[in-house]
Formats: sequence, C-alpha cells, structure tokens
Amino acid sequence: MKFTISRDAFLKPLQIVSGAVERRNTIPILSNVLIQVSPEAIRLTGTDLEVELVSSCVIEGGSEGQVTVPAKKLVDIIRSLPEHAQVSFSAEGDKATIRSGRSRFTLATLSADDYPNIEDWDSDIQLITTQAVLKDLMDRTHFSMANQDVRYYLNGMLFETEANTLRTVATDGHRLAMSQCEIGQPQLAARQVIVPRKGVMELLRLLNDSDDEVKVSIGTNHIRIETNGMSFTSKLVDGRFPDYRRVLPSGGDKTVIADRDLMKQACMRAAILSNEKYRGVRLQLSSGEMTLTANNPEQETAEEVIEVDYQGDSLEIGFNVSYLIEVLNTIQGDQVKLTLSNPDASGLLEDNADDSALYVVMPMRL
Repeated sequence: MKFTISRDAFLKPLQIVSGAVERRNTIPILSNVLIQVSPEAIRLTGTDLEVELVSSCVIEGGSEGQVTVPAKKLVDIIRSLPEHAQVSFSAEGDKATIRSGRSRFTLATLSADDYPNIEDWDSDIQLITTQAVLKDLMDRTHFSMANQDVRYYLNGMLFETEANTLRTVATDGHRLAMSQCEIGQPQLAARQVIVPRKGVMELLRLLNDSDDEVKVSIGTNHIRIETNGMSFTSKLVDGRFPDYRRVLPSGGDKTVIADRDLMKQACMRAAILSNEKYRGVRLQLSSGEMTLTANNPEQETAEEVIEVDYQGDSLEIGFNVSYLIEVLNTIQGDQVKLTLSNPDASGLLEDNADDSALYVVMPMRL
C-alpha cells in the first residue's frame, strides 16, 4: 500500500484520531493508529477500547491496503516536516516508510487484522444540532464531573434527551451543574445516558464554536457524534445517574444579585488565605452588601466586602470557594443570581439574564 498527501492535509486528521490513543498501554496495538487506504481517500482510526475516533482525508491515486503504525511517532514526524511539504507513505511487510524531500523515516508496523474496532450497533435516538450548541452545553457543566470517584457513574456527564430538549448534567456529590437548550425536535424520545470522563474531554477538544452540523446517535451502550468527516464513538457508563431534580433546591426566599466579575475577584482574593485543604469561605449577607471572610490554621484572615442587591434578613453560610470561582468563571452574563434559604441548605447560582444553566453548591460548616 502507498499514498502521497500534503503534510497539512495529513496532520489534522492524524491529530484528531491520536487523541483516543493511550500512550501507555498493555496491548501494544492500542498505541498504534490504523491507516486504511483506498484510491480516493485514507481513513484513520484511533481507539483505547473505550473511545474510538475516525477521520478521513482525500488523496489521489493511492494503492489499496491497511496497516497500523505507532501513533505518537507518526504525529511527531508529520508535525516536524515543513509546511506544505509532500509526504509519501508506503508499507510493506512489517515496515512503513515515510518520505518527504530528503527526509526518510522507517516505522515498525503491526497487522491491521488485529486492530480492535467497536462492534456495529444500532442507535435508538438520533438528533441534529451544531458544534457550538453541543460544545456550549458541555463547557457549562464539565467542571463538576467527579474524577476517579468510587461511585463510577459520577465520573462522567449525563446526556438527557426529551421532547425538543438536550440537557447535560454533571455532579461530584458536592456540587452540580446543569445546562439545557431546545434543539427543535419535538418528537425526541426521553433518554438518559452517561458519557465517561475521557469521552467528554475528547469531545471538548474536538468541537469548536462553529455552526457546522453535528449528528448525535445514542444506542444502548454507545454514543456517536459525527461532524465534518470525523466520527467519535464512546462506550457509555453502565450505571444509574442520581436523580438530579431532587438535588435542585426549591423554596429559597433569599435572592442576591451581584456583579459577576466583582464577586469573582473577591472570591479569588479571599481564597488566598483560605484553608488549603478545605477551601472554605464564609458569606455574610446583610442589606445591600455581602462580606466574604476566609481564614487558615496560621490564624491569617481575609475579608472582602462587595455591594449586592439584597434586602432580606441577615444570613451567614459557608462554601468551598473553589466551587464558587468555577461557577463564576463559567457564567457569561454580567450579573449572577444566588438563591439561598438557610445556612444548611444548598445554594443555587445562575446567570441573572439566562436561566438555561443552573449550579448547585452544597454548604460547608466552618
């Protein structure tokens, strides 16, 4: 097999699929990328058995065949070549040869017949949206996913469909983020699936803020996202996500409207002297102002006072300041709305001008 392609046309799909390849793997072939050549195109595949990425690019006059080569080495070689260089790739026996100008590289190959692929599966639900919409939904919630929690179903993101709506939810048991949007498909069936953390992070890397169409297919054990000649497939987490609706606080009678940037800067300054382990900050509300205080075992204290729109009774409540900062970084509007009820109940944060995303933070005892 052989083909010729420009360095720039080859590099982009190669970088896309190499994201799924694990650097350290007990199965040698999983460190490789599968290259399949037809006369008109090459198809590249990378997988770690949980996530599979496929991308293709057009060529002229390739000779058919398939082979697997080490993904990282191939990416490094192609990336290091001069822009607009022509690359000739050929494979014979157990070696692949890459030529460009006066450069020549020989890589060890493994048989393409041994390369694992995610088995064929049927999708129950299909929906069409744009890259920008899907990326925004995930951007607003991914920071609340758990990382290596024993409750494995929290180490991922819930994708929920129901008539006309696509929703993403993430929680680590201490805070929860939910975002939703209408996608103009009133016949959409109700379904909940959990996409694993690695799949979520790969998708965030691949998607951009364009209006390019994205097709989402959801099956019993897999989710597939197709856009711009690229196909992303991930196994789903086999577990039941907590009923997030029960976590959403209701009946909060104390509403605070604050300047988002002002509150974020105050939280960041207070965080400097918070306890490094627990990251606690105390919020004290009184008419027209919010006082943030933090202290640490060295008896050092920080105090920040900001003006807010609040007319209720005085209230004192503790939060993990890192959680507050992450929410304030994610909210895009100028004002943030904080709804509270008592010192032992979770706080609800949202963009004052946009109710499509909600953030719940559990209180801390300080």
